[in-house]
Amino acid sequence: MSDPLRTPYKNRNPAAGEMGLAPYLPMIFTNQSISINASGLVDTGAAVNVLPYSVGLALGAIWDGSAPDLRLGGNLDHYPAHPLILTVTIGNFAPALLAFAWTQAEEVPIILGQMNFFLEFDVCFFRAQKAFEVQPKQ
Repeated sequence: MSDPLRTPYKNRNPAAGEMGLAPYLPMIFTNQSISINASGLVDTGAAVNVLPYSVGLALGAIWDGSAPDLRLGGNLDHYPAHPLILTVTIGNFAPALLAFAWTQAEEVPIILGQMNFFLEFDVCFFRAQKAFEVQPKQ
């Protein structure tokens, strides 16, 4: 059993003070032989993991018409999305496979949601301490 990785909240909007803090998790995203460092918003209210279009392109993914379309909700419901499986590495944990809805939207952060981030990792939020902990499922 590995120790949890404790991560401070990131201030995504300094003008908002404490209200601008959010749980962004730094990780390495890998698709075939291409890797990038990026942070994803850990979102318990998101049904799926979401990947913005530019991040998928940076990882060498190709948007083609043969991939099945996914239907996203909320403010992303008018953007097409395709499934994309990526390897992610968080801290010193073993790499994990995460399924993303790769959307053509650019105004969205990387989102880590119920399917399947929260199936692969346990998360504990300490909002008053401005931190959260992540560890692989047991």
